[in-house]
Amino acid sequence: MRELDRLTTERYATPSLLLMEAAAAAAARTLAEQFSGGLADKTARVICGRGNNGGDGAALARALWLAGVRADVVLLGRVEDTRGDARVNFEIVRHLASFEAGSRQSPPPLSFVECESVSDWEEHARPRHTYDIVVDALFGTGLTRPLEGIPLMVAEHMALMRRARERAHETDPLIVSLDIPSGLNADAAEVSGEAIRADITVTFTAPKPANVLPPASDYNGKLVIADIGSPPALLEGTTTQLFLTEERDARRWLVKTRYQSGSYKNSHGHALVIAGSRGMAGAAALCANAAMRAGAGLLTLATPESALESVAAHAMAEVMTAPLSETKDGAADFGSVERVVALMARSTVVAIGPGLTSVDETTRLFVRAIVERRSAPVVIDADGLNSLAPWPEGLRGTSELPLILTPHPGEMLRLLGADEKGAIADRVTAAREFALAHSLILVLKGARTLVAAPDGSVYINPTGNAGLGTAGAGDTLTGIITGFNAQAFATLRGEADAVAATIAAVYVGGLAGDLAAQERGMRSVTASDIREHLGAAICALDAEGEWP
Repeated sequence: MRELDRLTTERYATPSLLLMEAAAAAAARTLAEQFSGGLADKTARVICGRGNNGGDGAALARALWLAGVRADVVLLGRVEDTRGDARVNFEIVRHLASFEAGSRQSPPPLSFVECESVSDWEEHARPRHTYDIVVDALFGTGLTRPLEGIPLMVAEHMALMRRARERAHETDPLIVSLDIPSGLNADAAEVSGEAIRADITVTFTAPKPANVLPPASDYNGKLVIADIGSPPALLEGTTTQLFLTEERDARRWLVKTRYQSGSYKNSHGHALVIAGSRGMAGAAALCANAAMRAGAGLLTLATPESALESVAAHAMAEVMTAPLSETKDGAADFGSVERVVALMARSTVVAIGPGLTSVDETTRLFVRAIVERRSAPVVIDADGLNSLAPWPEGLRGTSELPLILTPHPGEMLRLLGADEKGAIADRVTAAREFALAHSLILVLKGARTLVAAPDGSVYINPTGNAGLGTAGAGDTLTGIITGFNAQAFATLRGEADAVAATIAAVYVGGLAGDLAAQERGMRSVTASDIREHLGAAICALDAEGEWP
């Protein structure tokens, strides 16, 4: 972001002070949207650090004052200790406040105080007024160490204020952070000390890792990404490999793969799901049903013979079945390889793993053989992953025959051959390095599911909620990914992009979970609810494509 701001100034002759003004205006607009009657007659306290984030806060205070807000500005330090654009805005607010103090209004509509010591803060922290808004403008993207001194006291004060608000079942004051909640390292997902927990965070131009990666992102509240005038060409020209998936990414894929007049079941893709075992029929059915609901034109569910009747009873009537030879425990065995190879020959995409069980070595050999002899893209989940753990060094995906892995954290550790959770403490790095090393697509599930591509790009998915932590949700996601890739490779053929299809599938699956939670409540969401809300999620993104 510092580089983008510098280039905006140098290449496009945009004064940096103008960017600060635009940031303040964007934050003011966001705040105005939170109050049905607008900002007039509201009260705000704006607490500023000495750097540019504090300068943004001072500019915001002025914008709020002009909108009719009584704004009290607290600078942690002295104006003389600030510099650059921040100092310009502090000087403006100080002069305006001095003028207002000379008026006959009490209290003045704009006040400005310098807080230089602990005793100063203790004095200012005492309740004087009730505020509708409290703005955190202490630190922006430059903070790399835990809060200390007066900023730490401010964060602790705001935490007490939040708890008091919650005990009283009130919503005021609204706590707003500029760019990032103070106390967070903008580049890190972890929280290393006390940090301000905001109701709204207005970040500028593009999100920072701590805005979108938990647990740090839990401190942001509602995230608003505000355009402050940085040219799009500069954003597109960055070398970043970390992206936040947006609604338009999923919509673009849905539009590209719309059903066309004259299309039929084969042109929508034939998915092969290899799943289930004796006593594990539900996982197989959930995966197959989700793939169908996601838009696959045909689906064959291959499962061990003793599980076939139970699987068929739980699967949609549209799902075709194929029996596999099995172990004494009712899991697919190596003797089924040739049968599956024949089924793959007429399939667009394959999914393997849900409910498969990997208790027998022959099942592990079966999974390895299917993946190595694949003639279509393969999505691997659950016991398919466990059968290949730790991941074989020579097993790699290709652009024509991609491998898409969908582990949860425990499965990811097994794929890495690791026992300690620290191996995936940095989820982005772990996912990126694994995808790069094995030329595959890795969907690392969890709060904010990640999609890591073979080129090292990592996409953070913003949809989904805690209600998706329910039995069968992973099987359902595998089915959605399978269904989307079946359509992509059937419709786009040589131009199919498994990464784009997988990103869209994860986004749409999470959105379906959000719609289910809105209707039923998070506690009551089941995997079947996610599947049954897929149609609503797709229509919400591309209604025109679903009903001309």
